[in-house]
Amino acid sequence: MPREATGKTGSPSERRMKPERPRDRLGRPLAWGATNELELEEYDALTLEQNHELGRAHARAGEWFAAHEAWETAWKQARNTADAEFFKGLSQMGAGYVHLLRGNAHGAETLLRRAAGRVGAYADGHLGIRASALRDKLLADASRVERGALVPGEDARFSRPDV
Repeated sequence: MPREATGKTGSPSERRMKPERPRDRLGRPLAWGATNELELEEYDALTLEQNHELGRAHARAGEWFAAHEAWETAWKQARNTADAEFFKGLSQMGAGYVHLLRGNAHGAETLLRRAAGRVGAYADGHLGIRASALRDKLLADASRVERGALVPGEDARFSRPDV
């Protein structure tokens, strides 16, 4: 979906729309003209609650880049609220699993640990998520990556966190 180009002057109707660069299913940019493998919602047009539910739905489906994007938008929408760090943690979880599937062990381990620390600071049931169980799952997956028991790559095998 095209988005408005930044840095343009004039009314919105006078602004040119910049086409989105095609991406693979893990969110990596593809060459211009390639077939887009990833359709993303217009997160900025949605409410914080809608983005949170989209993040949950994408995570349950194993669509980690889309989950990350939804929760990152929710985090921005929640700035200066008590929920901001929670959404930042969920966004980091999504990014951590993207790094895992892209083969980046360091990025996966680092982001899963950061996500665990943020999410784990909230009470169980916060915004429908069992925070302590999610924290434990994220720490366990980070430890598995560190030990080499969870090998990063597109074929990485892990159970999805309950969100």
